[in-house]
Amino acid sequence: MTDGPLIVQSDKTLLLDIDHPLSTECRRAIAPFAELERSPEHIHTYRLTPLGLWNARAAGHDAEQVIDTLIKYSRYAVPHSILIDVAETMSRYGRLRLEADPVHGLILVTTDSAVLEEVIRAKKIQPLLGARIDKETIAVLPSQRGQIKQSLLRLGWPAEDFAGYVDGQAHEIALKQEDWKIRPYQELAAEGFWHGGSGVVVLPCGAGKTIVGAAAMAHAKATTLILVTNTVAARQWREELLKRTTLNEDEIGEYSGAKKEIRPVTIATYQVMTKKKNGVYAHLDLFDSYDWGLIIYDEVHLLPAPIFRFTADIQSRRRLGLTATLVREDGMEGEVFSLIGPKRFDVPWKEIETQGYIAPAECIEVRVNLTESERLSYATAEVENRYRYCATTRTKRDVVEALVKKHQGEQILVIGQYIDQLDELSEVLGVPVIKGETPVKEREILFNQFRSGEVTTLVVSKVANFSIDLPDATIAIQVSGAFGSRQEEAQRLGRILRPKSDGRSATFYSVVSRDTIDQDFAQNRQRFLAEQGYSYKIIDADDVFQGKI
Repeated sequence: MTDGPLIVQSDKTLLLDIDHPLSTECRRAIAPFAELERSPEHIHTYRLTPLGLWNARAAGHDAEQVIDTLIKYSRYAVPHSILIDVAETMSRYGRLRLEADPVHGLILVTTDSAVLEEVIRAKKIQPLLGARIDKETIAVLPSQRGQIKQSLLRLGWPAEDFAGYVDGQAHEIALKQEDWKIRPYQELAAEGFWHGGSGVVVLPCGAGKTIVGAAAMAHAKATTLILVTNTVAARQWREELLKRTTLNEDEIGEYSGAKKEIRPVTIATYQVMTKKKNGVYAHLDLFDSYDWGLIIYDEVHLLPAPIFRFTADIQSRRRLGLTATLVREDGMEGEVFSLIGPKRFDVPWKEIETQGYIAPAECIEVRVNLTESERLSYATAEVENRYRYCATTRTKRDVVEALVKKHQGEQILVIGQYIDQLDELSEVLGVPVIKGETPVKEREILFNQFRSGEVTTLVVSKVANFSIDLPDATIAIQVSGAFGSRQEEAQRLGRILRPKSDGRSATFYSVVSRDTIDQDFAQNRQRFLAEQGYSYKIIDADDVFQGKI
């Protein structure tokens, strides 16, 4: 027994003692392969999962490193069953390989013929296969490259894809680093992706994922399709590419509800790609009608199901996913792994903060009490309506007013889920609101006014969760959210993490109703940030009203 911060249990849970002096060091060491499940004050619970271990394996960590980390930090002897399980689970990745073949086109090769015998007998695998070539090899229908990777992952035998990629139509793209320099981690991320061929890069909001995309394009030197969350994000990508690369305006097209331009670099929105016309996805042929050398999926954790389905058919194109968190509340992380590719690069948020590339942030949870009438409405509400009742309490409005007054003169974002709540806050505070129905042109004007300081406070709905560059925002006040969504919490904190010109830190307030489902959801939402090393200070609403913070 040693005095380590970690307790490794035979049910694959890891308990991390947050008060231990080595807890931060340990958290960083286990982050590549363990997923945080709960993060109360003193003991955080992580879990070892096959997908987490396979992602670590794909990113270059082997079983020996994982086992050494567990032994190094464990307070007690690591259960022997865990050591065996880690080694065996990680050894499953890569025992099957997809390779190109001059005769058969695509083949599945194994280093373990018993595994091949097992998988080719699975009902969902058989229709994807061609002729048996020898004991270790079987042909795969080339059109089923994505489908077989999905099916093999579900069987617990993830295949490594060495079948290669088409180069696509060549197009000269280079970074122009005259008045700026690519950061070391951005360069490493782009190289990690390029050497892997396809996969996901995970970086904090504000850490310059667009630059990683531009660097990947400079590696590919080919026509590129970039998929983004909305039109505002599309225009920000366009501006960044014009600023950071040798591309000119004529070489970049926008494919959205407003425009349908197809150029050597085309930026399309997920909305337009998944829009149906007469029951058919009318724009999905943009994927395979052109000879793209690279497809970039911005905010890959939000990928809609139709895009997944189409991505399964374009496995010969290089694919780069960019995200701040691979967490998907729908449990579709496996689809990202098999169809976009495994995680190729990840770096803890606090590490980027230490290097000065994102702003330090303090996270504060403000707990409010429901009034007697609100408690009664909450208690008697239908289950599906309870969150709305407790998330939109009048006391929250009063807290927001007090916080905005306290931070007067700073750049403040008030963020929420319910439009009527946001409209009311906009009216009470006397500031603009940006929501789904706000026209793109008006959104851009308001965002620009916010950037220039002409507007210092904005009320925003979830349309501002993603890919919005507001470098001087220092305060975020969250009043309601998409239930217990961890990725939304990460995105919202990300709105204020751009480094400030004067070196100021940022503050993220989450206003939560005590003793309600709002409090339960808040704990779940905060899990991802706890994994990154952020802790929430909990204060009472009275402290805000009395000016004690």
